[in-house]
Amino acid sequence: MAGRRVAERRQETSLYVAVKQHLEALGYEAKGEVCGCDIVAVRPGEPPFLVITELKLGFTLELVLQAVDRMAAADEVWLAVPQTRRGRDQDSRARKLCRLLGFGLLAVHAARGRVEVLVQPEPYRPRPNRERRKRLLTEHRNRRGDPAQGGSTRQPIMTAYRQRALDCAALLRAGPLRPRDLRPVVPDAATILLRNVYGWFENEARGVYRLTAAGLAAALAAEPPAAVAAE
Repeated sequence: MAGRRVAERRQETSLYVAVKQHLEALGYEAKGEVCGCDIVAVRPGEPPFLVITELKLGFTLELVLQAVDRMAAADEVWLAVPQTRRGRDQDSRARKLCRLLGFGLLAVHAARGRVEVLVQPEPYRPRPNRERRKRLLTEHRNRRGDPAQGGSTRQPIMTAYRQRALDCAALLRAGPLRPRDLRPVVPDAATILLRNVYGWFENEARGVYRLTAAGLAAALAAEPPAAVAAE
């Protein structure tokens, strides 16, 4: 393990020259391994402007944590990783994370001595996604109780829509009904029956619906059925 860490450090040093030259071209005096930081660069002034750059062979959690630790001492913090075609440096989520934290991100092509600035270290606030916010608020408001544990996988999520579909299924256990018969409990029953997302409903006659075998099984599996619980 220790040998691997030494080898990694040696490889990280391959990024050093290109990043140092990049910083010096911007007017900084850059020095390596200063008080545990890979590169410390200072631009003269009063007060001097101090930049810390951390080098890693990939965009990792450890690199982000190192940068977080450096924030209190530096005016800017940069992360430098090798340039790749499909690595984390090309991942828009990694770039967004750097913007959110206020880090700069450099992609280094060491063999060519080239450095590409992927993210500038400046305050960032993502552009509001009003449609997504609206969906979140609507789902939160319409979902009864807290029927799904956070982190659940490999099982259907009890959404507000699924709750209303189960309400319809619970009422239809008594026999075929029209959408207007379900409307007092489920205002959008007509839409739910027509869309039939889960395959729980079928036509008994024109404008009259009954449960399929899958719908009956879903209604029986609900403990207690959603509509009964609501009453």
